[in-house]
Amino acid sequence: MKTNQAVALAVIATGVLALLPVARAVAQAPPTPDEMVGALKQNLAESQKRLRQYEWVETTTISLKGEQKSRKQQRVYYGADGKLTKLPVGDPPAQQAAQGGGRGGRGGGRLKEQVVENKKDEMAEYMEKSAALIHLYVPPNPEQIQKAKDAGNMAVRQQPPGVRVEFKNYLQPNDLMAIDVDAKAALLSALSVQTYLEKQEDAVTLNVRFGALADGTSYTVQTNLDVKAKNIAVVVANSGHRPLAR
Repeated sequence: MKTNQAVALAVIATGVLALLPVARAVAQAPPTPDEMVGALKQNLAESQKRLRQYEWVETTTISLKGEQKSRKQQRVYYGADGKLTKLPVGDPPAQQAAQGGGRGGRGGGRLKEQVVENKKDEMAEYMEKSAALIHLYVPPNPEQIQKAKDAGNMAVRQQPPGVRVEFKNYLQPNDLMAIDVDAKAALLSALSVQTYLEKQEDAVTLNVRFGALADGTSYTVQTNLDVKAKNIAVVVANSGHRPLAR
């Protein structure tokens, strides 16, 4: 893959970021926002193209106060229409039997059970929103990157041995997404996000770890999301990449 950008930066599509060669060393001044946005958008398209040759398994685990509450696996691939497709792996979890049939009696006991179930439903919904938040930031959206740059919310900084690209107010007021590139290794080294769910008090941190396939294609090995206010942790892991059979 060739690039004439000041620094070649790889960003993933659907949770994958691609390795890129570096056109010139980052020992000099950081690239301009225009140069970096151009590299991001160009290489995002390249990354999407390469990933369409693969399918993989996405495993999402949600924990509350350190206790695992749900685990879901999906087969992930790009369909012929170019859209990301996710299909459940294995049998769906069995529905729990309805509780309270013969134990709650009448009156206050049944009302108490109703309150408890409502709280469980609210927490389950909150945990699902936490998991969905990951996919709003990973992969970074080219249009949103351009929008952040045009609004003056993008900064490019030297951070030896590479470059850090920061986007403030990326999706929400006062959020921050940062992408680190190791220029010497020509490898995207990290992606991190500071954001929130419904209110800014519901602070969320997001950290991504990367790996590379045999052909050099880089991908998201694991994404960790932490909602400290609710003691919720979400882990999304990608594994089992193999050529997609059409």
